[in-house]
Amino acid sequence: MAALGHTFPFYAGPKPTFPMDTTSATIIMIFLTALATFIVILPGIRGKTRLFWLLRVVTSLFIGAAILAVNFSSEWSVGQVSTNTSYKAFSSEWISADIGLQVGLGGVNITLTGTPMQQLNETINYNEEFTWRLGENYAEEYAKALEKGLPDPVLYLAEKFTPRSPCGLYRQYRLAGHYASAMLWVAFLCWLLANVMLSMPVLVYGGYMLLATGIFQLLALLFFSMATSLTSPCPLHLGASVLHTHHGPAFWITLTTGLLCVLLGLAMAVAHRMQPHRLKAFFNQSVDEDPMLEWSPEEGGLLSPRYRSMADSPESQDIPLSEASSTKAYCKEAHPEDPDCAL
Repeated sequence: MAALGHTFPFYAGPKPTFPMDTTSATIIMIFLTALATFIVILPGIRGKTRLFWLLRVVTSLFIGAAILAVNFSSEWSVGQVSTNTSYKAFSSEWISADIGLQVGLGGVNITLTGTPMQQLNETINYNEEFTWRLGENYAEEYAKALEKGLPDPVLYLAEKFTPRSPCGLYRQYRLAGHYASAMLWVAFLCWLLANVMLSMPVLVYGGYMLLATGIFQLLALLFFSMATSLTSPCPLHLGASVLHTHHGPAFWITLTTGLLCVLLGLAMAVAHRMQPHRLKAFFNQSVDEDPMLEWSPEEGGLLSPRYRSMADSPESQDIPLSEASSTKAYCKEAHPEDPDCAL
């Protein structure tokens, strides 16, 4: 029985929703602010160095922002279906709605949007999150959702990821999410080290750290993919339809960023071997040319100066030790009082 404006009793109203994940929005705003700061000082750089510098900054900020954003994203595995389904318990009313499921590294996000949004004298627009991060209890969050009386489609999908569900989704996704998140944090640290090394005369090691950044991102994809490959398919029936999931934007962004880091790291290693001077020019690093020094790329490039051989010097005036000794002895015998012979 409806009461007070045809609203079912004991049910909380829908929460206000933000059109974007607040954590991802914060990360993007921080990196955009950093990019804007670098663009402000861009006019102070002259010549072709300006273009090279802008390219390096944009690429580096994109990699760092992508690593952090996907780590907190809930769009690693997504699915959506439009169907007619029951709305709430103890009611025979059905609604037409779009139901979405988003699985991330730290939990699941379930959306329910009515089509149209106004049905049964209510605004049907739900966005509920259930997390299993360290320190969070998924079972308690699901119990609180039952107490609030959330709509049936939301509770049905959330129940599939509970620890006691026969589907086994909780165990696989939770472990895979923990390991994938750890790999992404290591990749972020490698990215920080790469930026530090690329600002110093150790470019080849900065390339190696970029390569490590890409490898750890690909390892994160491997851990998450194991969750979908090792888990038996669990049908998610919503009314007369079945919700199917697939890899989401966060998965593909991580794959793209990881491959980009691997290619950049390999390219820098090859350039350090083949064209070290052009690599230094791209990173706006110049070494004062000394005619008596030769930089050896085989021994670490900018760290190991190697002196040229004596034969390479066009004007060598060194006197052999034996010849110098004999000349001095003859001078002393012939002219013992000559002050020059004493020297």
